[in-house]
Amino acid sequence: MATLQELADRIERLVLRHDELKRTNVLLEEKLATVAGERDSLKSRLAAARARIDALLERLPAGTPNDGTPER
Repeated sequence: MATLQELADRIERLVLRHDELKRTNVLLEEKLATVAGERDSLKSRLAAARARIDALLERLPAGTPNDGTPER
């Protein structure tokens, strides 16, 4: 059977590990927030680029390919 001192040591290690995991979790949450912000920014930029491409495609005359390839 474990002695009182062994139990106290084990509890101390568990408390330290718990604190370490809490710090790690905070760092991971911060990183997740940063990455989510980057993702949202990229999605917004992609949507804007698609809108610009769609606008450019609308300006092209219909049925007049200039490179000799058949229209799709």
